[in-house]
Amino acid sequence: MVYRLLFGFLLPLVLQPSLVLCNPPELKIGFYQYTCPYAEVIVRDEIARIISHVPSLAGPLLRMHFHDCFVNGCDGSILLDSIPGLPSEKESEPNLSLRGFGTIDLVKAKLEQACPGVVSCADILALVARDVVLLTHGPYWNVPTGRRDGLRSVKDEALNNLPPPFFDATRNLNQFFVPKGLDAKDQVVLLGGHTLGTSHCSSFSDRLYNFSGTQMPDPALDRRYALRLKSKCRPGDATTLVEMDSGSFRTFDASYYRHVARGRSLFTSDETLMLDPFTRDYVLRQAAVAAAGGYPAEFFADFVASMVKMGNMQVLTGTQGEVRRRCGAVNPIGM
Repeated sequence: MVYRLLFGFLLPLVLQPSLVLCNPPELKIGFYQYTCPYAEVIVRDEIARIISHVPSLAGPLLRMHFHDCFVNGCDGSILLDSIPGLPSEKESEPNLSLRGFGTIDLVKAKLEQACPGVVSCADILALVARDVVLLTHGPYWNVPTGRRDGLRSVKDEALNNLPPPFFDATRNLNQFFVPKGLDAKDQVVLLGGHTLGTSHCSSFSDRLYNFSGTQMPDPALDRRYALRLKSKCRPGDATTLVEMDSGSFRTFDASYYRHVARGRSLFTSDETLMLDPFTRDYVLRQAAVAAAGGYPAEFFADFVASMVKMGNMQVLTGTQGEVRRRCGAVNPIGM
């Protein structure tokens, strides 16, 4: 096994995306090597500084990249603020609990100081997602860059494209993932991102108190786990946060799959992975690795591949879109 030192961690190398996936020709590793050669170092250092002070931001920052790419591609539209009469994706219900927009603004400000008007907000999201995974002991990968920023952000498009926590992974694969060019393996792998972060009780309380209108808990939930969740989440609680990967929510690992296999996942989307033979086998395989305390080489390599694949979705490149000077607003006309 070959190792390299990154961010202070001695980590095993994984397959690089360029070896296992075809990137859009406009995206490439090292896109900024001449126009902003220290771009990735600037992003890395700022994120490392922020996460050292607020480690709970790692999960939300990873999630932000997902929420951007699933709505009209990876174009930074999740970052745009609403304007009068035109509410943006930020105002959509699936995005109301997102945190970390200020972090992206800080990173962007650092890059604007070093290389004004060069590094897109869409690329910042992709780089930050990679860096928070690495900083929480997950895999490292080279991020293909060269994305441009979109010019529009529509509230309803987020609601229609983002898979909610109560979706059925077996029935809704063709609704939320296949149209994006993602398959069942990408789904089970990307849901593994739930190993980081927390969720509001309101995202899963129906499983505790009124599953499918029965006024009863979800029978798929482990009984003791359901009782523990009820002790934290009272009916109507919309503010309390609960760990998505209990006991390991600040470490990127495979323990999420162990919870899914034991009926101890928060969301219906996670639990229904056990209903399909392919995704169930994947969950059980990763759960066994986690239970044995082994290194999750398969999951890490698969996560890298699926993240790069997702990050390639419907990208704007070349003269499309723009490079925003401020991530929350399109550039003034003439800039």
